Amino acid sequence: MEYSDIIITGGGAAGLMAAIGAGKAFSIAGKTDGSIAVIEKMPRPGRKIMITGKGRCNITNMKPWNEFSGHIHPKANPLKAAFHNLNTEALVGFFNGNGLETVLERGDRVFPASHLASDVVDTLVKAVSASGAQLHTGCEVSEIRNDDGIFHVFCRNGREFSCRKLIIATGGLSYPGTGSTGDGYLWARQFGHTISRCFPSLTAIVPEGYKISGEGAADIQGSAMQTVGNAGDRQGQDKRMTPLKGHIDRSVPLSETGSLLNGNQLKNVTLTLIIDGNTVQEEFGDLDFTDGGIEGPTGFKVSRKCVNALINGSKATVSIDLKPAVDKEALDARIRNLWQEIANDRRSQGKKYEDRFRILLGKLIPMSLVQGFRRCNPTIDHTNLASRLKNWKMDIRGFVGYERCVITAGGVSTGEIISKTLESKLQPGLYFAGEILDLDGDTGGYNLQTAFSTGMLAGESAARSLVSGK
Repeated sequence: MEYSDIIITGGGAAGLMAAIGAGKAFSIAGKTDGSIAVIEKMPRPGRKIMITGKGRCNITNMKPWNEFSGHIHPKANPLKAAFHNLNTEALVGFFNGNGLETVLERGDRVFPASHLASDVVDTLVKAVSASGAQLHTGCEVSEIRNDDGIFHVFCRNGREFSCRKLIIATGGLSYPGTGSTGDGYLWARQFGHTISRCFPSLTAIVPEGYKISGEGAADIQGSAMQTVGNAGDRQGQDKRMTPLKGHIDRSVPLSETGSLLNGNQLKNVTLTLIIDGNTVQEEFGDLDFTDGGIEGPTGFKVSRKCVNALINGSKATVSIDLKPAVDKEALDARIRNLWQEIANDRRSQGKKYEDRFRILLGKLIPMSLVQGFRRCNPTIDHTNLASRLKNWKMDIRGFVGYERCVITAGGVSTGEIISKTLESKLQPGLYFAGEILDLDGDTGGYNLQTAFSTGMLAGESAARSLVSGK
């Protein structure tokens, strides 16, 4: 049995920062014999960090708390103490002080100057080593027990660890290939914690007819599973899984409509989410049609409410305003003028209506979008075009699940956590940090800041508790 004062399960953003925070607190207190261990199931730490921001890694967002907090769900108050303990300026200062240069980009987003996520991971790993913590990779935890105030951690490779303070930072369910498979929820439930319903967020939403349907897709649609059971034996077999209604695996092939839309990137559009006939969210910005469905900043922003509604059995629809800067009357007038110009152009003489209408569309939307837009709006002509450009409606059939979502919504109930320390109210000595908590943010650096802030506070709190003898 290998003993450490503090053990952190999970070597992602929150787990690595927790080790750094614990080492920092031990150093400040002059405790030179404090021991910290990070147990990571994957061969290398920080696997999910490597793919964030399309490999560029959006470290944080520089908005002050009163603005930052509006991007945290389901409520931001449980994050407040952790955020102020390690705010955005302090986080950037940490990376800069450890040799990583950063740049500020549009939307208050911070990236490494190299635009390489690997540099962020390398910086964190070096800081963990400097803190005195030991990093154990390739150790998948199979069981956790607490006996008389000592935690015992058993790994599938036969290694066994023990500690006085345990920090669970195993992430959520998103991108399971990086090691996030929901194990932490089972251990949390074992210690009596409530797990708020988990579902994918910041994910692609799939319009009706975007993917093929029928026999060819039947085996993989609706196959996303959600852990709802309890942790049990050392083999981790006591798990009950339920399907997520509305899940459409990203691997389901595109339909002809999806193929026509795929690859189009729309700038400065407005995306409105409508649930059961009621407008619930409106976002302005960029939108991407991908092999998954509707993504990009606006797509991701509405995905949380959209996915939750679909799981609940509600009907979801989106409306795309391709010309938000122009009202319908002005757009109508512009279309009439363009249509007249095309009619008067000698090059259009003798051309069929369809050909002239295609020319008109090409003057209003990207040519790459014309075919897909027309397929989705088969009854459009030059007389009703303004209405369709301002209100392109698409019913949403489903969503891409944990296999490619950015973040997991839901998790360990924050009402059962002491927000000033992130220690469990139910099990002394147990702490939580990162995505495992019922805290998730919008796209734009909010989730990594949340992971780093909660990791730092959990690590510092655990170490301070040991130093004080509590």
